[in-house]
Amino acid sequence: MSDSARRLGATVEAFRNRTVLVVGDLIADEYQFGKPARISREAPVLILRFTEREVRLGGAANAAHNVHALGARVMPIGVVGRDAAGDELLGLLHSAGIPTEGIVTENGRTTPVKTRIMAGGYQATRQQVVRLDREPGSELQAITEDALVTRLTTLAERAEAIVISDYGYGTVTPRVFERIRAAGRRTGAVVSVDSRYELPRFTGVTAATPNEAELGQLAATAVDDERGVEKAGRQLLERLDAKMLLVTRGSRGLALLERDGGCSFLPIHGTDEIADVTGAGDTVISTFTLALASGAAPVDAASLANMAGGIVVMKRGTATVSPAELGQALEVP
Repeated sequence: MSDSARRLGATVEAFRNRTVLVVGDLIADEYQFGKPARISREAPVLILRFTEREVRLGGAANAAHNVHALGARVMPIGVVGRDAAGDELLGLLHSAGIPTEGIVTENGRTTPVKTRIMAGGYQATRQQVVRLDREPGSELQAITEDALVTRLTTLAERAEAIVISDYGYGTVTPRVFERIRAAGRRTGAVVSVDSRYELPRFTGVTAATPNEAELGQLAATAVDDERGVEKAGRQLLERLDAKMLLVTRGSRGLALLERDGGCSFLPIHGTDEIADVTGAGDTVISTFTLALASGAAPVDAASLANMAGGIVVMKRGTATVSPAELGQALEVP
């Protein structure tokens, strides 16, 4: 094993001694599986014969699940509705051994659910046919926001890192974010953010993890090659007043930009013939943040995140990566 692999392995070993808060939108990822039966007489659509249903932790809940699977202590902070989906999410967290005291239940709120209709025979690869999203229709109630801030203030005192997982459902309000940022400054915790629609408002963080398309859109410039990625990344780093930017580039791997350092491009780990990208961004930010909180240099943290991302996209559906899988990847010459 090389010195680099030993160093990365030691970082993975250190994961178990870290505590991470994951603040954001808790989502139920629902999969409805059906076997193709025939074409409908009512419309030119495929009829699927229902075979099974599965629900997994999605959004911030998936990010928390990834931190937990990597061996660290995790505390999700977010909101669920007092509905069947909220109960199911809490049950899944309990089953995984993830504590739920940071989660607030709000009366009248819809728990976000992403339902994917999957078609395929038992021996065939199941393909996603359509996705149906159920989303909250209103902002957080003031009492809910108060409860989130209270939980965050208490739990942040024992955390080495805070991951913000913002899927646009309103959990991370400006007030919640300001409390996160204040906690990071007070304790020295790593603060990282993955925001689907509002990344520019998350200023003063340790790191942000946009994908390449989001980077190009935010910088209003082409990101077709490494030079374009670096130029756009530098602009976004200044705009966010962040220390680091980790850009996910799909089949082209990752790019790491450091405010006070260079720019590193990491080729994709493993094969580019991926199985499913669902939730891969959650895996990347969780691994990267946990590695930084464990004392890894930014480029080492990016390398581990790249490995974790390469492993998880070979799995079907929302998934996690284990320390053992990272260890096996490190031993491959």
